[in-house]
Amino acid sequence: MTTPSSAFIGASWLALIAGALTYMIGLWNASMALNEKGYYFVILMYGLFAAISLQKSVRDRSEGITVTTMYFGLCWLSVLLGILLLLVGLWNAQLAPSEKGFYGMAFLLSLFAAVTVQKNVRDLASIPNR
Repeated sequence: MTTPSSAFIGASWLALIAGALTYMIGLWNASMALNEKGYYFVILMYGLFAAISLQKSVRDRSEGITVTTMYFGLCWLSVLLGILLLLVGLWNAQLAPSEKGFYGMAFLLSLFAAVTVQKNVRDLASIPNR
């Protein structure tokens, strides 16, 4: 196994911070009710957790570590449910199309980046004497 480069590690963290932070700044500045802001914030947190959990489960299975089919299925369901909940929320939101696109892209960037950060953390943790 090769070690992830410093550039890849930095780019992964930068993408995660950029995606999640811009999403949250957008929520902070949005002119929506606090309960709506809470809904979108919880979807981001749920999506990040689900994506990381799915990545870990996929990696565990590929390395021969036992992951139950039920947990693996719940991980997939959670990722898809997080995306679906965001789509339903944005579809029904009283936001401009550009705002909807902003939230959708920041959300997907955050999920992708969370997976790459988790991969890098796991790769670095598996290096002996680290």
